[in-house]
Amino acid sequence: MKKYALDSNIISYLLKNNISLAEKVEKEQKKGNTFNIPPVVYYEVRRGLVSVNATAKIKRFDKLCVNFKVGEMNRKIWNEAVKIYANLKNQGKLIEDADIFIGAYCIVNDYILVTNNSSHLGRINGLNFIEWK
Repeated sequence: MKKYALDSNIISYLLKNNISLAEKVEKEQKKGNTFNIPPVVYYEVRRGLVSVNATAKIKRFDKLCVNFKVGEMNRKIWNEAVKIYANLKNQGKLIEDADIFIGAYCIVNDYILVTNNSSHLGRINGLNFIEWK
């Protein structure tokens, strides 16, 4: 069984009714694979929807959050994020904090991150990700 976590851009595509992406998710679920929403992704998506008062998409997002468990942060994840930050800073390849937190969350919980942002997230050592378009 595979455990996937969905990045913000993937959630956005699902909220825009991207049929091919929804079919990929459904296919994986039929195989018994699970999906999760990292807490930082929840924050990023919800703040964007609330800030533009997108009530219909907020309702769809709430349904996704029932279907895909929303995770929680803990000290182990924060400490992993600190290691990632230090490593990227020392390499001169820093990325946004939100991406670092998402990467740390996935590493600690052994999730495969489903994203469309491999250019930034690919900089995180040990992050297992797949790019879906």
